[in-house]
Amino acid sequence: MRVNKIGIVSRFDQQIALDMVRNIYYEFSSKVEIFLSPKTGKHLGIKDNLLPVEQMRDKGVELIVSVGGDGTVLRNISKMKDPLPVLGINMGNLGFLVDVPPEDAIKDIEDVLKGFTYTERSRLSVHLNKKRLFDATNEIVLITARPAKILTFRISIDNSQIEDVRADGVVLATPTGSTAYAMSAGGPIVDPRVDASIIVPLAPFKLSSRPWIVPGESTLKVEMIVPEKEAAVVIDGQHSYSMKENDVVTITKAENPARFVSSSINGFYEKVQSKLA
Repeated sequence: MRVNKIGIVSRFDQQIALDMVRNIYYEFSSKVEIFLSPKTGKHLGIKDNLLPVEQMRDKGVELIVSVGGDGTVLRNISKMKDPLPVLGINMGNLGFLVDVPPEDAIKDIEDVLKGFTYTERSRLSVHLNKKRLFDATNEIVLITARPAKILTFRISIDNSQIEDVRADGVVLATPTGSTAYAMSAGGPIVDPRVDASIIVPLAPFKLSSRPWIVPGESTLKVEMIVPEKEAAVVIDGQHSYSMKENDVVTITKAENPARFVSSSINGFYEKVQSKLA
C-alpha cells in the first residue's frame, strides 16, 4: 500500500543534514504529505506542517525519515510511546540504525513510498524507584557521577540476586544496543532477533565480574548500596538522571518495540563485518 504521510526529523546543528532534508522535502512534498519536526522546520525556514514527532502517529503519519546518525534515531524513538517505523539516512560516520547512504536517499525513499516492510526491535522500560523514565532502544548506563570513584551495585534478576558489582558502572543493553556501548565495554554481540537483555560491568574491580545474557522477559533490578556516592543513569546517551544510595533502577521489556524500515542493505552479520572491520 502506497504511503501517503511521512514525518522528517533531523540533526539541525549540521548544515549537510539540513540540506538533505531540504532536498527530500522539495522532492516529495508534491507526492505525499510531509510533517517536519519544529526545530528542523525552523532551521529551514519552513512554517507549514510542523509537528513534534510524538504527535505524528495521531496525524496519520506512516513512517519517519530520520536524517543524521544513530543519536538522531534514538532521540526521536524515545519521544514516541508507540514508535513509528523509521528509515535512517546516514549523515554521520559509524551507524547501525541508519542504513541509507546520502547518495541513495532520494531513490530509497521513492521505493519506500510505494510500500514497505519493517522489523521490530525490543526496547527496555526503565523505572527509577517508582518513576517511569524514557524507554531504551540501545541501553541504560549506570555510571559514577564522580571520576575515579568506584560504585557498588546490587544486581537482581527476577528477585534472585546474582552479584554485588564494584565497578565504574554497569551497562544494561538490548540486543540492538549490543553493538554500541556494551560492546565497547567487553560485552557480546547479540543478534537482534534474540529475545534477551545484556548486563555488562564497566571496569569491574573483581576479575570474576563478567557480562551476563538473561531472558528478555526478565525483571532486572539494580540498587546502589554504598553511601555517599552518586551515579548517573543515562538512557540511550540522550537522557540523564541522578541516582543515590538505596535508589533502585527496575528494567523490564517495554510494551512497544522500536520499528525500522527494511532496506536492501545486507543482514545483521554482514553489517557487523562492514562497520566493525
